[in-house]
Amino acid sequence: MDKVGTVYLVGAGPGDPDLLTLRAARLLASAELVVHDGLVDRAVLALVPPTAELVSVAKSRARHTLAQEEINALLVREALAGRDVVRLKGGDPFVFGRGGEEAEACRAAGVPVEVVPGISAANGAAAAAQIALTHRDAASVVSFVAGQCKGLSEQDWAGLAGKGRTLVIFMGVKTAPQIAEKLMADGLAPDMPLAVIENACRPEMRVLRGPLAALPELVERERVKSPALIVIGEVTAREDAVLARIAAEIEA
Repeated sequence: MDKVGTVYLVGAGPGDPDLLTLRAARLLASAELVVHDGLVDRAVLALVPPTAELVSVAKSRARHTLAQEEINALLVREALAGRDVVRLKGGDPFVFGRGGEEAEACRAAGVPVEVVPGISAANGAAAAAQIALTHRDAASVVSFVAGQCKGLSEQDWAGLAGKGRTLVIFMGVKTAPQIAEKLMADGLAPDMPLAVIENACRPEMRVLRGPLAALPELVERERVKSPALIVIGEVTAREDAVLARIAAEIEA
């Protein structure tokens, strides 16, 4: 029987190669074929041997190098040909990474799959910005949603954001106006604080803050580009709240 390769669904983390798991770093160091997303940082790809084949399947809102079905077919085809494939994804492969679909396609074709988790973009970005997604005094619930998907306006986000809750929005830069309008229409206060974290865990990282109502203007004025996350909730203003409390105590 011909040898069948293994597909490794590997999380590349939020950007900084120092945040890779040891398993991910070892797989990259010995890889012969790496199929990678466009948002994987170049510093991570630099860990791949120069003899390895790199295949980019970068996606954008307007253009896909390969459709998802073609990516699935590529992984299966290479593995059935006897090659081990490192499928490298930004963040974690199973958090808005479509890793579940790729794993299902491989299993259906009889291809072994190993999932190597990565630090999700949400955790990595929040940590880099020193925003605690949960906080005893501010939030006990965290929700992740995709801001770029079909039927955004029809989705029910009620209860995902507000007092005691943190909402993390992936892929929300292009739909920032619709997101702000939707959340306020669902009852979220226009002055709810938020942070937009661009290029998290990279040297060019930016953290932009403001109220929910000003989100579209903030994104447009600052020319925010992907990769970027939107974090909405009181946790994003904890630093300001603490400083205000200290100032009040000093004045008293």
